[in-house]
Amino acid sequence: MAAQVDPKRQQELQMQYSNFKTTLHQLAQKIGDIETEAEEHKLVIESLQPLPLDRKCFRMINGVLVERTVLDELMKQYKSKQDEMDNWKKKNHIQVVQQ
Repeated sequence: MAAQVDPKRQQELQMQYSNFKTTLHQLAQKIGDIETEAEEHKLVIESLQPLPLDRKCFRMINGVLVERTVLDELMKQYKSKQDEMDNWKKKNHIQVVQQ
């Protein structure tokens, strides 16, 4: 036979359970967003790599179409990803140990 749980305690447990479920859902959604963004960056880089470096390309920045060269955009994409990784390492106190 199950022991009776105080109604107040039961409500606290239900609240904690709901909080855990919400947190897990938010984490799963954020992971999905990051994976989508990473795939978009990958597609841009793959599309630009075979092109001549001095060829024109266009990028939408805050609703404004800006003309650049392939070289400028490739460098900007790589720099953006490098900065993102550096910030992540700093935020999470990651130190790379080389052998």
